Amino acid sequence: MNPATALATVLVDELVRCGLTDVVLSPGSRSAPLALALHAESRVRMHVRIDERSASYVALGLARRMERPVALICSSGTAVANFHPAVIEASESGVPLLVLTADRPPELRGTGANQTIDQVKVYGGATRWFAEVGVPEERPGQIAYWRSLACRAYQRAMGPSDPGPVHLNLAFREPLIPDGDTTWCEPLDADGPWVRARVAPPPVALHLPPTRRGVLVVGDGAANVRRYIAAAGMAGWPVLSEPNGGGRYGDHAISTYHFLLGTPEFADAYPPDVVVTLGRPGLSRPLLSWLKRAPEHIVVATDLSRWPDPTRSATQVAQAVEIPVAAGDDSWLHGWRRADAAARAAIDDLLDTSGLSEPRLARDLVEALPNGALLFCGSSMPIRDLDQAMRPRRGIRLLANRGTSGIDGLVSTAIGAALAHNGPSFALLGDLTFLHDQNGLILGPREPRPDLCLVVVNNDGGGIFSLLPQAALRDPFERIFGTPHGVNLEYAVAATGTPYTLVSDLSELPKALRGEGLRVVEVRTEREQNAALHAAMREVAQSAIRASLT
Repeated sequence: MNPATALATVLVDELVRCGLTDVVLSPGSRSAPLALALHAESRVRMHVRIDERSASYVALGLARRMERPVALICSSGTAVANFHPAVIEASESGVPLLVLTADRPPELRGTGANQTIDQVKVYGGATRWFAEVGVPEERPGQIAYWRSLACRAYQRAMGPSDPGPVHLNLAFREPLIPDGDTTWCEPLDADGPWVRARVAPPPVALHLPPTRRGVLVVGDGAANVRRYIAAAGMAGWPVLSEPNGGGRYGDHAISTYHFLLGTPEFADAYPPDVVVTLGRPGLSRPLLSWLKRAPEHIVVATDLSRWPDPTRSATQVAQAVEIPVAAGDDSWLHGWRRADAAARAAIDDLLDTSGLSEPRLARDLVEALPNGALLFCGSSMPIRDLDQAMRPRRGIRLLANRGTSGIDGLVSTAIGAALAHNGPSFALLGDLTFLHDQNGLILGPREPRPDLCLVVVNNDGGGIFSLLPQAALRDPFERIFGTPHGVNLEYAVAATGTPYTLVSDLSELPKALRGEGLRVVEVRTEREQNAALHAAMREVAQSAIRASLT
């Protein structure tokens, strides 16, 4: 057996023994040993994508939804560089990825050989661990090295306290395909994983003093959400959860916190004794400003070397927190709920008469989803529309790429998440986000296909900029911020044979969402009207909140 085939066979086998179930592959010559080993491995589901950037985000979506490592494989050269944005997102979001890049052997590097770049630590600080595997050789000891290396890579990617991407750079000399010889100088087989990582005992929780005037904030990537929601309920605390935080449900969920905390009269009247933050909040500027005023701000982070604190207001950081039941009246919680109900009623009344608008689409889409559905959300306006318009509800799983909050690769991420989800999947994306990753719709005839409906809001440009100060710069705004594209999305979708539906009235939405397989629903809106509606939402919500305080 040639060394390249031996390394690939052993590496794939050991990763499977560790728990690997899915791998995303982009075609190439230098990665042939890995591709062939995976093709022969019946225990792994393989996904092939011709575009490395799309492939990397498919892997990201799979790993994010499954919460365990997914392998990502490509050939040498700039193929490796196309993985970089997804590796960064995985690092910032704490998503476990195993990046296996094929490389030329050392004697071909720095010589002008085809498809050769410097791949050593090419992702810099974005990986949790990097290993230059070395050119395989037929000599005793190689099998132990390869199996131990695979186990270390899998376990480091998985965490448990700090999951993220791991990069193995694999140099292969020719021949790159099996030569018919199956002999090797030592047995290739193993009875089980080379290393069994032990789960660390649960951390000792930080015990808080009892108080009724506490608030639980839930952001992206929060862990153990249900346990903390239950504890907050027993303590009488309101829960401020971003849609993708997974905590916007139940009687204590305050869905209009963006408007409450943006109303000075309310923020001044309801100062907390303590705020406990799970995950990474980052959608609402009023919330972030309010956190700075909290006398005690406790951040819960599974890894004490990397904790989110964008406002630099954390007073304590702990791996776990014990929220005790507190005696006293419920005036604190009732005040939050009363103001929330008033703001929610005012916003809903406005949206009900807004026609086909982006916030109403976000609200009505969530209401229309069946229990057990997955909703993947775009990082720009869609997630903010959900944050401001979505009512509390149970029964759905909402994901977003909020590690770096980029718009790239989101069609592919949604597809990856849908492939890992046991149930119907949906996505809410903007038009620029969709066009940025329309290659994600390219699926080969033998590839696993997701049950995913992509709902695309088309306002012919970057809608979020119309809500920012840049919108006042009328002369340069449209070209350098608004960036209209004039693309007919129906034609773009037709190029891949993907089913397409145009929704011109929101009464048509429930019917348009029905179906199976990969499909696209387009909703056309106007950017200036959307900006005016958001201003009106803020005005009616704040008026209702002030009235509730009297």
